[in-house]
Amino acid sequence: MLNESEQQLIAAFQNGFPLVPRPFQAMGQTIGLEESQVLDGLRDLQDQGIIKRVGVVVHHHELGFSANAMVVWDVPDAVVCEIGARIRACDLVSLCYLRRRCLPEWPYNLYCMIHGREREETLQRAEQLTASCGLTPYAREVLFSRRRFKQCGARYFQVGS
Repeated sequence: MLNESEQQLIAAFQNGFPLVPRPFQAMGQTIGLEESQVLDGLRDLQDQGIIKRVGVVVHHHELGFSANAMVVWDVPDAVVCEIGARIRACDLVSLCYLRRRCLPEWPYNLYCMIHGREREETLQRAEQLTASCGLTPYAREVLFSRRRFKQCGARYFQVGS
């Protein structure tokens, strides 16, 4: 069970890193901790296995990437992990994951996200990825985003809770 100080530290990190020269100091100020206490607390949470990684949410549209597509393939289960590792290692994708098929309507099990500034650029990247990762024999769909949803990390605690 987390103590109140650990909960407050996690809550401060849920809101993201402030874009300042000393983000750990700024975060500590919001919960009444010194920068060194924040860093020590994070190390303790890592050592306990409570924090395993810190991720970044990139706002692609603000960077000019508005032609974003989820590319899905129907890859045989026997090779899906091997091919997924190839995709994951490619600079063309921002994420890659495996999902269960929903047969007979949806045969796809391997998903990845590709970003581009224009639709044609994204389609070319999908073709390049397909060829370079050995995905040519497998059924594929390129699904362009029509709507954008707010991205944020998981929320576990509120500051002061």
